[in-house]
Amino acid sequence: MQIKPNTTTTAAFAAIIAAFMAQPALAQDIGEAEVGPPVIDMDDTVFSGDFISIGAGVAISPSYTGSDDYVFNVLPIVQGSLGGVDINPRAGGITLDFIPDAAEGVAFDLGVAARLRSDRAQQIKDEVVKNYGELDRAIEVGPSAGVKFPQVLNPYDSLSISTAVMWDVKGAHDGMVVSPSITYFTPLSRAMIASLSVSAEWANEDFQDYYFGVDDADYIGPGIAPLAEFEPDGGGFTKAGVNLLLGYDLDGDVTNGGFGIIVVGGYSRVLGDAAKTPFTTVRGSKDQFLGAVGVGYTF
Repeated sequence: MQIKPNTTTTAAFAAIIAAFMAQPALAQDIGEAEVGPPVIDMDDTVFSGDFISIGAGVAISPSYTGSDDYVFNVLPIVQGSLGGVDINPRAGGITLDFIPDAAEGVAFDLGVAARLRSDRAQQIKDEVVKNYGELDRAIEVGPSAGVKFPQVLNPYDSLSISTAVMWDVKGAHDGMVVSPSITYFTPLSRAMIASLSVSAEWANEDFQDYYFGVDDADYIGPGIAPLAEFEPDGGGFTKAGVNLLLGYDLDGDVTNGGFGIIVVGGYSRVLGDAAKTPFTTVRGSKDQFLGAVGVGYTF
């Protein structure tokens, strides 16, 4: 199953926690490599047919893209495979993959992605930024595709490359967003895994104007001087970052389902107009950090 990491700070945790819960490759204990890996009958695992993983986590991340104030979020997770369709959480939403993975060799994904974007729609901590008003939530929908290469550095790892192209269908920013990512996954033992994801976000001019433009006409707060006006140059990259996950199955064997715990740390850097806007340069920071812990259950 393709790992689809997320592309924003808070919701990146949602995609990564599911990557841990749905990795049957952990059944092969790398500690036994010296005498040869055990033969695993995948028909006897929880992943052999339809399965569902549910979970919840708590993440701390910036109040908005470019903010230096941090807020907590509780994140519900649903992930699995039903009737040959893979269900994967992504940043603020979900991805459906309609191409079943091959038993061996390179695997391909092709499906539909959707997400709810709530940037600057809630939890704005900065009083000056808050005086520019809350933005509308956007609903982004579009195609997703990916490819996964197994056995890159050892018999149990994989390298995944994926992207999604989505458009706002709700009429908030009315723009387009492209979210490419690369993920390297490897088991560290029968129960413990590590996953390293590098991702970026590109957005068109409509998106940039909506989230990063500064206009005096939008300022509604008395008593505090407004920021300098700012007009974005056009489309471009808004951020790039890296997330590291460590996961542990509580009974020592992920193939039988049950509970697992996850710890995630991440860093991203806002780019282009997202870095130039006074919302970042005056009131926030180009450096963005993420921390998260969670628990999941697979059945």
